[in-house]
Amino acid sequence: MAKISIIRELWDFMKVRKKFWLAPIIVVLLLLGILIVFTQSSALAPFIYALF
Repeated sequence: MAKISIIRELWDFMKVRKKFWLAPIIVVLLLLGILIVFTQSSALAPFIYALF
């Protein structure tokens, strides 16, 4: 339940302060984090780390 409140507070912040440009940055960071976590122990790891 705490994760939902954090997401809700972030959305309220962006809505009130008109900071919608933060949304794509947050989405890209989340996708990169998920990519790194899921490929950590796979055969794709050397190729993913080569990108960074």
